[in-house]
Amino acid sequence: MQSLSRRQARRVALAAQGFRDPRHTTPTMRTFSRTLARTGVLQVDSVNVLQRAHYMPLFSRMGAYDTELLRRAAEKRPRRIVEYWAHVQAFMPVDLWPVMRHRMDHYRERRGKWWSGVDQDLLASVRAEVAARGASTARDLDDGTPRRKDHWGWNWSEARKALDFLYMCGDLAIAGRNSQFEVRYDVPERVLPAAVLDAPTPTVEDATRELVRRAAASHGVATAKCLRDYYRMHNDHVKPAIQSLVDAGELEPVTIEGWTRPAYLHRDARLPRRVDARAVLSPFDPVVWERERTERLFDFHYRIEIYTPPEKRVHGYYVLPFLLGDEIVARVDLKADRPSGTLLVKAAYAEPGAPEETAEELADELKALAAWLDLSGISVTDRGDLAPLLRF
Repeated sequence: MQSLSRRQARRVALAAQGFRDPRHTTPTMRTFSRTLARTGVLQVDSVNVLQRAHYMPLFSRMGAYDTELLRRAAEKRPRRIVEYWAHVQAFMPVDLWPVMRHRMDHYRERRGKWWSGVDQDLLASVRAEVAARGASTARDLDDGTPRRKDHWGWNWSEARKALDFLYMCGDLAIAGRNSQFEVRYDVPERVLPAAVLDAPTPTVEDATRELVRRAAASHGVATAKCLRDYYRMHNDHVKPAIQSLVDAGELEPVTIEGWTRPAYLHRDARLPRRVDARAVLSPFDPVVWERERTERLFDFHYRIEIYTPPEKRVHGYYVLPFLLGDEIVARVDLKADRPSGTLLVKAAYAEPGAPEETAEELADELKALAAWLDLSGISVTDRGDLAPLLRF
């Protein structure tokens, strides 16, 4: 059985995620498609303190690009991506829609606590209304019932609950989002290519095998837990899928230095001699979203602190790891202050053993990030050991 050092495993993982691909001066739709093929999905999140989560992994790999590329891919024909609960809420390639039908059926059969009170007649009428109106937000269909704020979130209107359930079941699809980031729902026939809608539904076994196959390609090397998490699958289905791919020669069992669990190397994974990456990574980047994997690969303990009370935060509110070469060498708390046109560096911390050039390289990457976000200045707060070394 092949054995990989931790550093070799890091290089495999980073190459699989596209960090060996050359950055183009002007990324094109072809560049976008290549990058999406590496990541597989782009997690969507509403936090906009710096930039929406789904835009950041593309910048980390492609460099400065026109975000219109993503909107075109998601909203213009021929649609290349569509939102669905693929990892969590995420953009995925449209050809995964048939693969996700078993997941849609699961939500239809098990409404759970979120949709148990949604009336069947309401579901039918809401879908009919969307079919007649065209792409609609929940606000468009809202019956005007006042919303109450209880505990940590808003109570949804009945129309919103119905829309969400219909989306999870595949009876509606996401046509796009408006300027307030509200989802615009529409019938799948107006969102997805006909070839995708007409494609046969694979068995649960075949669908799971395809998702594990894609997760393995995006990870390069991974444990069963890593593979299961990428598309949030059930362990009872993932284990036989892994074994099937091992038997077919698509996955090779390997051991990794310091890992107690067995791992699997994708047959197309590359092991480069070096990785010359330089990127800030969103908290929702596939490289770091499975925190145990991040710690084992990079010896980097990482927790997002958005939901932590300010007085209990260790590193900051929206903290991004800084990848240099094949190591995570720092973390930086960032905010885009759009009214003043300034990228705020609220804190910056070097990791143990960070190389001498960390501050200089981070400063250069932050300049590139600020320019991409159309921010004209960078302001550094003197918090963290790396902050005083940043020069702009």
